Amino acid sequence: MNDKIVLVVDDEESVRQFLYDVLTDEGYRVETAANGNECLEKITMVRPDVLVTDIRMPEKDGFSLLDRIKELGLSTPVILMTAFGTTEVAIRAMKLGAFDYIIKPFNLDEFLNMIRRASAQKDTVAAFQPGEKLQIKGQVNIIGNSPAMQGVYKDIGRVADSNATVLIQGESGTGKDLVARAIHFNSCRGNKPFIKVNCTNLPDSLLESELFGYEKGAFTGAGNQKKGKFELAHQGTIFFDEIGEISLSTQAKLLRAIQEKEFDRVGGTSTIKVDVRILAATNRKLEQSVKEGEFRGDLFFRLNVVNIYIPPLRERKEDIEALVAFFLAKYNNEFNRQVKGFSPEATKLLMNYAWPGNVRELENLCERAIIMARGNIIVPEDLELSSGNKIQSLSSSNPSEQNLPLKQIVADVERQVILKALEENNWCRTTAAKVLGINRRSLYSKIKELGLE
Repeated sequence: MNDKIVLVVDDEESVRQFLYDVLTDEGYRVETAANGNECLEKITMVRPDVLVTDIRMPEKDGFSLLDRIKELGLSTPVILMTAFGTTEVAIRAMKLGAFDYIIKPFNLDEFLNMIRRASAQKDTVAAFQPGEKLQIKGQVNIIGNSPAMQGVYKDIGRVADSNATVLIQGESGTGKDLVARAIHFNSCRGNKPFIKVNCTNLPDSLLESELFGYEKGAFTGAGNQKKGKFELAHQGTIFFDEIGEISLSTQAKLLRAIQEKEFDRVGGTSTIKVDVRILAATNRKLEQSVKEGEFRGDLFFRLNVVNIYIPPLRERKEDIEALVAFFLAKYNNEFNRQVKGFSPEATKLLMNYAWPGNVRELENLCERAIIMARGNIIVPEDLELSSGNKIQSLSSSNPSEQNLPLKQIVADVERQVILKALEENNWCRTTAAKVLGINRRSLYSKIKELGLE
């Protein structure tokens, strides 16, 4: 028995009792409260090492409770629980100073690890200083409830209100632009300009004048003075998309502008100072580009203050269903169609495909399928890749023939074995766990992880 106290707040008695049993078994002293007001009465008396609270509760929700704890000057780490892991909830939780948050139903091992980290850091957690209440300034559609995307949301929440430079890395089509916009619109600069520079669409000869502007007569065709992207982004954010594509000569000038927050227009003689936040994205491995001499090391280190990595879709396939639902609603509305969804066979093909084009490829497929669907349910025959090859040709009854990552093949086999054990034992999880030779907690975790609820 350790001396750590955990206060659990939830308006559902079954949840309170379950967490009480789990935490008590782990040696914690546990107190419970049915709502936010009862929590505030208890928290000053028991002085818990960790507070675990649901977000959606009557009278005083989890966010209001967290706000009140900050006002009281308490350093208690707060873990928020929610059944709705949306982008806005995730960003708001981290910006308000939550130690962490977790989505119901959750993996018990992950939850207990979170409790251990929170209780160990109680005296050093610095996130609970009084501050302004969060106002969500922008609505950005980042879809995904997977653990990998929840990590991205947490990073956005932690970094948004700082002025830190952020480097967003990930494959093409993963949504780097959306992450940049989420950072900007949830920052203190959210009502200021967000200026995007697409580094792949501009030839090097024009990039400098686009970034820094030019004076009248600076070159042939410069009939008037023009402000560059840096000036237009003053007091706001400038986002360099695919920054790995710019030349070494432009990199040097960009480094000076980022470091000094000043530059000269092309053909100009006076130095212009600006206040801008820098966000950059790339699908390249810039560390390798630095080693190969294709990207300046000093610029890389200047950009890589905070690094956010967006996983490819093949590593978060549990998000496909939510993404498909979003795209179906979007394009049904745009094309005035009434497509209800994908058939089980078509859905299986989506889950087995490797998605080299990531979310962008999935969106294009959904748009095309809605246009070409012969009925209100999309079937395998409606699914085509941009290359014209039928998506079903890439699936197979043999996992090893699908060119899937080893991790995915193992997960598919594991899913089949666990599903068979559950079905043969009438979904009695205790019996199924014994048959599989694992404990009940591990089986619960696997059921959640593999989407077998």
